Amino acid sequence: MAEVAPMDLVVLADDEGNGVGVTVLGRHPRWSGGLAAEIAVATPFVSGRIDLVLSASKLEEWGLALDRLDAGQDIEWMEMDNGPSVFIQLTGERGCPEVVVEDESGSMVTVRVPIDLPEGWIADHRERLRNLLDSWSPIPSV
Repeated sequence: MAEVAPMDLVVLADDEGNGVGVTVLGRHPRWSGGLAAEIAVATPFVSGRIDLVLSASKLEEWGLALDRLDAGQDIEWMEMDNGPSVFIQLTGERGCPEVVVEDESGSMVTVRVPIDLPEGWIADHRERLRNLLDSWSPIPSV
């Protein structure tokens, strides 16, 4: 079975030290159709990580979310799923986009991070997703 190299699928960060990322760690050790991943939040004030399992459907949803963001719409990714959710609000309370990570089903913690996103960030994330999908099949080869 081909291994999946660790990679940053989502990198939302600014020059102020605020960031939210989703890192793919490799194939999930107990579910052959999934990827082990983590969401990391890093700011000068608060930081944390939470484990995540990515499936083909969650990756497809991320691609659709990028399309909605490109059309100027806010998104909810993995909302109401068994695990953390990510929300991106293009016009946040502080005059820049905000990324909200919510772990309602586990720790019951919500973190809101204002991030001044750079030009071209959506295209960059489409390329990241394409690279992952080109290197991973949810059905392991025999």
